Order: sequence, then structure tokens, then C-alpha cells
Amino acid sequence: MSDRMTGGCQCGAVRYSVGIADDDAYLCHCRMCQRAAGNVSIAFKTVPRADVVWDGEPGWYASSPIAKRPFCSRCGTPLGFAYDDSETMDLNVATFDDPRRFVPRHHFGIETRLDQWLDTSALPGYRLEDSPATVERWMKAIGKLPD
Repeated sequence: MSDRMTGGCQCGAVRYSVGIADDDAYLCHCRMCQRAAGNVSIAFKTVPRADVVWDGEPGWYASSPIAKRPFCSRCGTPLGFAYDDSETMDLNVATFDDPRRFVPRHHFGIETRLDQWLDTSALPGYRLEDSPATVERWMKAIGKLPD
């Protein structure tokens, strides 16, 4: 039995729903994913490709000779990854409306993993409201802090 979960891009032009059977996710550290995300890794949730229902069609970028990546053509949000010959695909965990459900179970592409970014829990942390200049910008723009 699976739960139906929703997600989408930053601007809302591309939304999706998909059945989720478990909480398993993983982190990919390969150079292609690092570059595609503009980040040190991507957190992925693997799902059956046929179970993804798109509301607003994503663009698809052929990121290699063997795979494509869905993205929002309007705001540029990277949404996932799919091998051309696979019945599954990966959705970017952060694009789910409630990404807290997922738990990383393994790392992939560790040959290019940036280990200094794995455990940053000892670094100091700051909340958005701790930055008066940022708070002021949001208040001027929309009258509140973002969700």
C-alpha cells in the first residue's frame, strides 16, 4: 500500500503526484548530479516512472547519452533523473511538499563525494529571522517571512 504524495517546482508551474511505498531515499554525489543541482549532492527518491502524474509538463534535458532530467522550463527547478531504459525514475527529495518523510539509506557516486560536506552538524546554525536585513527584504516584498 502506498501513500500519494505531491511536489513540484519553485514557481508552481510544474506539479506532480506519485505513490510512495516507503521512506527510503539516497544521496547521489556523482559529478553530473553535482553539476545538475549546482550543489554537493542530490537527495533522490526512486519511484515507478509510470506512477508519476505531472500537472504542467516538465522540460526534459538529455544530461548524458543514457539519461534525462526533468526540470521546470519557467523557473529552472531540477525535478529528478531518469535512465532512458528504466521503469523507475528519481525525484529530487526537496521538491516534495513534505520532504521530511524521507530517510537517506545509502550514498551513490562516492568516487566524487565531497566528504567535508557530509557531517556539518557541528557548525553554528542561524535562523532566517536572525538576519535583520533578510527579514526586512521579505517584509518589504510580501509583508511576511516565506513558508
